[in-house]
Amino acid sequence: MNMQQMMKQAKAMQKKMMAEHEELAKQEFVGKAPDDMVIATFNGDKQLLDLKINKEAVDPDDIDMLQDLVVAAVNDGMKKVDDATQQKLGKYTRGMGM
Repeated sequence: MNMQQMMKQAKAMQKKMMAEHEELAKQEFVGKAPDDMVIATFNGDKQLLDLKINKEAVDPDDIDMLQDLVVAAVNDGMKKVDDATQQKLGKYTRGMGM
């Protein structure tokens, strides 16, 4: 394979990667705390789009529980974004040490 063909293939792969990344960025991912007490919605760029807190989760005497629920929902949502990113874009980085 000559260098020109390799460059052509690299550009085609880069174009596919960019298209898949743009598609991923448009998707929404929902992270949930136990019993859906807190629900965090992210896009594929890991931007928080929405945060819903069930009124039953709000106890002025137990703010720590609410904080834990928010952290759980956010972490769940971020993991879903990471998993989808790995599934969609991981094929381009396998074997490259990335």
